[in-house]
Amino acid sequence: MAVVVPVPKPHASRDGSHLHAGCRFSYQIRGEGPPVIFIQGLSIHGGAWAPQIDALAAHYECLSFDNRGVGRSQPLGARLTIEQMAADTFALMDAENWSSAHLVGQSMGGLIALQMALSARHRVRTLSLLCSFPRGRDVLPVRPGMLLAWLRTRIGTKPQRRRALLELVMPASVMAAADCNQLASELAPIFGHDLADYSPVYARQLSALVRYDATARLRELAGLPTLVLSATHDRIAPPEVGRKMAAAIPGARFVEIPDASHAAAIQHAARVNALLLEHFG
Repeated sequence: MAVVVPVPKPHASRDGSHLHAGCRFSYQIRGEGPPVIFIQGLSIHGGAWAPQIDALAAHYECLSFDNRGVGRSQPLGARLTIEQMAADTFALMDAENWSSAHLVGQSMGGLIALQMALSARHRVRTLSLLCSFPRGRDVLPVRPGMLLAWLRTRIGTKPQRRRALLELVMPASVMAAADCNQLASELAPIFGHDLADYSPVYARQLSALVRYDATARLRELAGLPTLVLSATHDRIAPPEVGRKMAAAIPGARFVEIPDASHAAAIQHAARVNALLLEHFG
């Protein structure tokens, strides 16, 4: 699989920053139209949403940002919790005078989006949960082979660690045909860092993630337009987790993308973008 690093399209664009709870947040807005806010997962920079924003900025005003303690959003400034990161995202909406927005969350970003919808539903137009889960400890490496898979992303040479991460986020069919060095190089600008490295805040984000559990409150989201998207080969957020989450949210739509894993939004960007556009209405 060849991944082409997105080239920014000529949509209206600007960078912003906002100080909230001790952290100076870095964010970017592109496009014009109804507001959409994109929320990333563990240690991933907001720039990883480029494959989505390149397509959606023709129709929507798209805000992406680095989570607290990631990339250019520094310093950490406060104890990391999912509730804090939800408050951070609302603060960015307030900075732009957005009373409401479509929310799109990937992995841990899905937990943040869930918390936002549960705490201030009137500010959420639609909810899109990509390769996500309602309970953080569901991603702990307790399934067969997962502990070793996670450890391989932290030990060994840089090329070995890059390959281990790619094997976690890409399906075996892609890895069998891929030049791992080339693929890692193409993905690094999208992820915002060398795939062999983790952000210093990664462990704190993971701790915040595993403490959060929204399963008992999912029924409160009845009637909120919700899209739950899973990938058939996702070992981090297996489709059975997404399917169960969608079933617990009355009226939610569940979509499973075949031949995809945790990086479905990058690998199958056109499919994901079409689903988001349809969901936003």
